Amino acid sequence: MRIALLKGIFPILLILNAGTVFAQNTDIESLRLAIDELRTDYETRITELERRLAVAEQNTNQARAAAQKMAAPPPALSVSGNSAFNPAIGVIFQGSAWSYGNDPEEYVIPGFPLGGEAGPIGEGFSLGETEIDISANVDDKFRAWLTAPIVIEDGEAKIEIEEAWAETTAMPGGLAARFGRFFSGIGYLNSKHAHSWDFADQPLPYQAFLGGQYLDDGVQLRWVAPTDLYVELGTEVLRGGRYPAAGADNSGFGSYSLFANIGGDVSINSSWLAGLSYLDASAIDRPSGDENDPLLFSGDSTLMVAHFIWKWAPNGNWKQRNFVFQTEFLWRNEDGEYTLPGTLPLGYDNDQRGWYAQAIYQPLPRWRFGGRIDYLSSDDPGALFNGTVLATPDSDPRRYTLMADWSNSEFSRVRLQYSRDEAGLESDNQWGLQYIFSIGAHGAHEF
Repeated sequence: MRIALLKGIFPILLILNAGTVFAQNTDIESLRLAIDELRTDYETRITELERRLAVAEQNTNQARAAAQKMAAPPPALSVSGNSAFNPAIGVIFQGSAWSYGNDPEEYVIPGFPLGGEAGPIGEGFSLGETEIDISANVDDKFRAWLTAPIVIEDGEAKIEIEEAWAETTAMPGGLAARFGRFFSGIGYLNSKHAHSWDFADQPLPYQAFLGGQYLDDGVQLRWVAPTDLYVELGTEVLRGGRYPAAGADNSGFGSYSLFANIGGDVSINSSWLAGLSYLDASAIDRPSGDENDPLLFSGDSTLMVAHFIWKWAPNGNWKQRNFVFQTEFLWRNEDGEYTLPGTLPLGYDNDQRGWYAQAIYQPLPRWRFGGRIDYLSSDDPGALFNGTVLATPDSDPRRYTLMADWSNSEFSRVRLQYSRDEAGLESDNQWGLQYIFSIGAHGAHEF
């Protein structure tokens, strides 16, 4: 009887012991995962702090060297070793795989011929821009920035100069000046680099009115008020050689802009930014539409942009959870002449509008989910344009986009995106997968 009882209890003890061991193993695995996550997080922070320390030391050394040069006569020979040229260098890797229901090569938006860099992302697998960023303090009065993307065109790799500017760092009274080639300060999205966008592509109004983004050569002057409320005023004089300008009218002073931004904190949890912008761009034979048989516009293109952004994070802890709402309204008037293929120049004076609204939510670290609505509308340019690509569309172009992305750290991101595009001649379902990786030094993104 006792032996039988022991035989019955023994399997039960084995099961209980196995359950205990399994529970312990699960706890151990959870602890290991937690430790690995903490280690990754702290290693990332340490790497960033080391980079910032190196840049700070470099800036201090350069400022000290500049001060010494001003205070002492120039030496016959100066050798400063490896630290003589020590800029912050970073590389951004981007690529995508995209699928369309319709042929993207035939994509058009009726009433809104696309120019500049506007248009769908390449179909299938494609290597996006590999962006090289180099920045450093020139001395105690100036700093410089270079962005040189490596792009693939017709199967060949080419290095371009996207941005190349210098900026003052010690002007009095909150003033700062930038000169060279740079993204204009109009709007909110225009000055953002592609790797910092929340979606793989620009909203429809940016594509239709700015050719994706307005980049040009010129001078920018900004002033930040010495107040608790953030107030920034700025103006630009630009060459006018790029869409929506063209031809560098007025002896190479073809465009100018004005912009104003205000913002502040509502509480420890929330902050906001609002702004207004104005761009006046002159165009001489500006091409748009079909590259092989383009439409040519000559005249004046004016654009006004209003934007509003709201950001929320519990207790200001951005890494754990956050929400961002962002919207912009764009209004454009173009007054001049359009030359369509096979026609004489036709007088054109038309108002067009566009807006987008998007929301991005990060419910937990590393994961973000978002949605965006894009919309365009146009007045009637007149009976002369009936039956052409410039005629008012039967329905207002619009697009609906959803995205989800995962970031293992601030240096890597993988994104899945879906768009229901109702802007073209036919509605289209578009799917895309995108990766963005960063190595080396990389400055913090603006608000």
